Amino acid sequence: MENRVKQARRDLGLTQGELADKVNVSRQTIGLIEKNHYNPSLKLCIALAKALNKTLDQLFWEA
Repeated sequence: MENRVKQARRDLGLTQGELADKVNVSRQTIGLIEKNHYNPSLKLCIALAKALNKTLDQLFWEA
């Protein structure tokens, strides 16, 4: 299953760098999040959700 952050970013037509700029992190950090190699802080999770027009549940909740 594709990472939901990556899918939401692609759905909006954003590059990793563009999303990184919106949430004030490096492009590398976005790449690590999308590969599930980095656990973002709650503050960063909220920023990502806002930037991607998603809820925290839509991006991060595991069923």
